Amino acid sequence: MRAILLGGGLSLIISLLGTRYAISLLSAKGYGQEIRTDGPTTHHTKRGTPTMGGAVIVLATVVGYFFAKLATQDMPSASALLLLYLFVGMALVGFLDDFIKIYRQRSLGLRSRAKIIGQTVIALSFGALALSPWLEDSRGQTPASTHVSFIRDFPWLALPAFLAVLLFWLIITGTSNATNLTDGLDGLLAGSSVMVFGAYTLVNIWQNNQYCGYNGGATCYEVRDPLDLAVVAAAITGACFGFLWWNASPARIFMGDTGSLALGGALAGFAILTRTELLLVILGGLFVMETVAVMMQVTWFKATRRYTGEGKRIFRMTPIHHHFEMLGWEQVTVVIRFWIITGLAVASGLGIFYAEWVANA
Repeated sequence: MRAILLGGGLSLIISLLGTRYAISLLSAKGYGQEIRTDGPTTHHTKRGTPTMGGAVIVLATVVGYFFAKLATQDMPSASALLLLYLFVGMALVGFLDDFIKIYRQRSLGLRSRAKIIGQTVIALSFGALALSPWLEDSRGQTPASTHVSFIRDFPWLALPAFLAVLLFWLIITGTSNATNLTDGLDGLLAGSSVMVFGAYTLVNIWQNNQYCGYNGGATCYEVRDPLDLAVVAAAITGACFGFLWWNASPARIFMGDTGSLALGGALAGFAILTRTELLLVILGGLFVMETVAVMMQVTWFKATRRYTGEGKRIFRMTPIHHHFEMLGWEQVTVVIRFWIITGLAVASGLGIFYAEWVANA
């Protein structure tokens, strides 16, 4: 528990102070955000706001985690190192995207194919390592499982290893793209991430207390290194908290794809490593809503254009937070109400998680 507090606290401080320094540094170098021309006109005033602030979140998390391990004289676990690999790897893909936007002075960075290739390389390598027998612990557990999971593995739904890795790829790329879509308003993704990663901190602590390596029975959890995963979750939560101070409206810095892809990758990693893959759909309900809205918009537009010759839209604009802006909602109003949606989703997910344990107790 001391490592959790140390990791979260130090990450918060590094992020809070480091983001202030990053604002000055990035502003001096002219690393400002380019704004899409077809978006709400109120966003045009944001052009030139420093971006790539997600690098501070990643740095604060990594430093906070390793400091906590050093202070408690505990070795990092395979699960935590894998999660940090996924976190940092996705951040590097996002960094390339952000850098191209800045260098070429446009709102589009990496081509879609190049971004997917980068995400795929990181996701598949993560999946292969997570199921590798080289990383088995003394109980024969690998960091990830080949079983599909909701709150714990479904014993009757095991996949061949290559299909499990493909499932991991789908979860990781889907979640990282979902958080990328959500990162469109000041403080929206950072504030939402605080709640979801905070939830995973609690989930990991609970799983550690009911770990099958300590306690047997129907209610124990077969999860590898849950307490160490809680340290990483707390570190990311603290880093997002510190960043939110500067990212809240009016934002003085954006996290960019560096941060949004990294946070999405980490969320997917937690879902896979804690055996809560389908529970992520509930905990990350806001990200699901944003993604589904975009899919509906694109599908309906293409279908109506094919059959009527003129594409029609369901929403005024997607991602859906822009739809409400186009309806006349203030940006702060949209963000706060979407935070409320996230809070309700997280409360529902944690309630289901606990209720399942109580039902089996």
